[in-house]
Amino acid sequence: MRSHITLRQLEIFVAVARLGTVSAASQRLSLSQSATSQGLSDLEHQLGVSLFERPGRRLTLNDMGHRLLPRAEQLLDGLADFVAAAEEPEDILHGTLVISASATIGTYLLPPLAGEFGSLHPGVDFRLRLRNTGEVISDVQRFDADLGLIEGRCHEPGLISEPWCEDRMEIVCAPGHPLAGKILVEDDDLAAEQWILREPGSGSREVLEAAVLPRLIRLKVRMELGQHEAIKQAVAAGLGLGCLSRLSVRGELERGELKALPHDLPLTRHFSLVWHPDRYRSPAWQAFKVFLGERRPGASCPAEEVEQEGRKGNKEGE
Repeated sequence: MRSHITLRQLEIFVAVARLGTVSAASQRLSLSQSATSQGLSDLEHQLGVSLFERPGRRLTLNDMGHRLLPRAEQLLDGLADFVAAAEEPEDILHGTLVISASATIGTYLLPPLAGEFGSLHPGVDFRLRLRNTGEVISDVQRFDADLGLIEGRCHEPGLISEPWCEDRMEIVCAPGHPLAGKILVEDDDLAAEQWILREPGSGSREVLEAAVLPRLIRLKVRMELGQHEAIKQAVAAGLGLGCLSRLSVRGELERGELKALPHDLPLTRHFSLVWHPDRYRSPAWQAFKVFLGERRPGASCPAEEVEQEGRKGNKEGE
């Protein structure tokens, strides 16, 4: 029985799952409501399982539906790539890449890289999502993203992770802060101050805590904010210390709006690429991964270029 499952039934399943009603799915697929409803019923009958909860007129995926949805999407994506590959010349890449990236990468590195890749391959579109590191990993696990870019390393055994390039974190304060003039900030100084940090699960928070907590009992966290700009504004207002990537505070440091504190903490981290081994990897995916690999340390890594420029600017200002 299951061998008779059709692509149309999978299209109906995915459309209903994404849109929530048979009516909306039928409009999206240009089918009648009765044909859409029958196709969904036939699929559930052939599988021998229910895929939806049915409270009222809206359909909500049950556990089995959540489990099968990414696989149905993978099959449909593969078919679309199969058809497109037959219609276009071999040397033209096409398709949409869904990239989930943690905040620093998604804000300061990924947009220009995606733009450059898009200019080389105009048939490839991007959907970029900004998440914290934990959410990026979840997106990749759920097949909601083709590729994840995270701050730090991925510890999930079911995913593949590859280091991309390095990033330096800076502990920053307002220019008028009592610690701003110190030659070296000690552990006791850091323990006594209030902190403005990203939320738990973010890459920058993980790196800071890994470096600080073995030496301090705890950090006095005054605020947890989800955006770099909000943290920078709070730190500049004198509300506490922050720990952010040099990529995100470079401009404020050069303009004197923030001050980087000298310390001996190990606050260098890796950016990593993360993907699911069972996710379909299209020619566009493979080309983009190679493109990013050319931006590794030693091959014009964006993070290294920014840091080198920052160091050059500091020397010129001395």
